[in-house]
Amino acid sequence: MGYSLDFGWLADATGAIARGAATTILLIAVTTLAGTFLSILGAAGRRNGPLLLKRAIGVYVEIIRNTPFLVQLFFIFFGLPSIGIRLDPVLAAMLAMTLNMAAYTTEIVGAGLDAVPRGQTEAALALGLRPRQVFVKIVLPQALKVIFPALTSQIVIMMLESAVVSQIAVRELTYEADMLQARTFRAFETYFVVTMVYLVLSMGLRRLLVSGGRRALGAGVS
Repeated sequence: MGYSLDFGWLADATGAIARGAATTILLIAVTTLAGTFLSILGAAGRRNGPLLLKRAIGVYVEIIRNTPFLVQLFFIFFGLPSIGIRLDPVLAAMLAMTLNMAAYTTEIVGAGLDAVPRGQTEAALALGLRPRQVFVKIVLPQALKVIFPALTSQIVIMMLESAVVSQIAVRELTYEADMLQARTFRAFETYFVVTMVYLVLSMGLRRLLVSGGRRALGAGVS
């Protein structure tokens, strides 16, 4: 029996798909800002902090990088209530995504910091700048320019991985797709449309990041 395509349901589903996409955008916006900030602190602490802090950051990075994101999400949403910590699904998703991204980008930012010639730091200190000023004004901007393509790719990957949070009933794009196909029984058409939405979001996010990076960091960003 041949399969007959039917997209007639799409007109009524546009609102649900748009709401799901908006939630996905919100999740990745919060994750990008918080995760990048934490990764900068983590990379700096791993290189310049006391030994105990370096080891703690190293353990955190290894745990996150060597366990599935889905397990991390379930631990936060289903596991923490066992010790009295209950989080809203959206907040749990943001926390899990932020911790996951921060672990990966800590390594990326760290590689950028290592790429900045140490002589520049020594010269700035010799001119009387404080270590924090040297890091913020001299080392970090150069490091971000070096690692920006890798950082952009990691952000896009995290946006695609956000589909996993549908498992704890966060009403993002994949969750809305699951609900639509359950109502319409048009799985092929539903997931085809949602795949195209994810493609548009990924390409749009990459363009936005590259454009913003060029303005913020200079012409070296590509």
